[in-house]
Amino acid sequence: MFLKLFRKPRPSTDRSRSDPADYIATYRATGDLAVLGELYEQHMDLVYAVCFNYLRDEDEAKDAVMSLFEQLVTDLKKHDVQQFGPWLHSVARNYCLMQLRKNQAHPKTALVTGTGADLDDEPVMRIAEDDSDLLDLEEDLTTMEACLQTLPPEQKTCLTLFYLEKKTYTEVADLTGYDLKQVKSYLQNGRRKLKICMSK
Repeated sequence: MFLKLFRKPRPSTDRSRSDPADYIATYRATGDLAVLGELYEQHMDLVYAVCFNYLRDEDEAKDAVMSLFEQLVTDLKKHDVQQFGPWLHSVARNYCLMQLRKNQAHPKTALVTGTGADLDDEPVMRIAEDDSDLLDLEEDLTTMEACLQTLPPEQKTCLTLFYLEKKTYTEVADLTGYDLKQVKSYLQNGRRKLKICMSK
């Protein structure tokens, strides 16, 4: 993808690290952008999805993905990141919210998934007319993220893959090792608990 512009060819040594903490530790120790690029590339689909959901423009979302990589170059040297995936999602969300605030010439938009009676509803486009609306939206999303952390690991994983990473039922099953019946059960129960938590 376009991030490969950042990466230099590397020998085919054992780069089987799956733990983001290993990549982060190596990057902080060496400053090697290729190591950071490998880690970021594993999460680019999610970052792009988050950016597109907020910015609603392919080119702007791609620019945001590139800008976020440049931001990580300095942020990961300053912050001790324990959970890279959730932290990166939060960084991407905050970046997009800042871009929407700056873009005074256009309506501020963001995607809120499942705002209707059922979280199976189609994603709803919400237009923030002013900064107070945007702050309300940011609060909603922050609440959703906090509630997501309270779910059992199986439900949290399935919801994240299905809604945030846009995976199908089959893909979620393949990635988690759960069968389709389990995936659908975890999604159904997770959605119900998420709604209850967010309504408090």
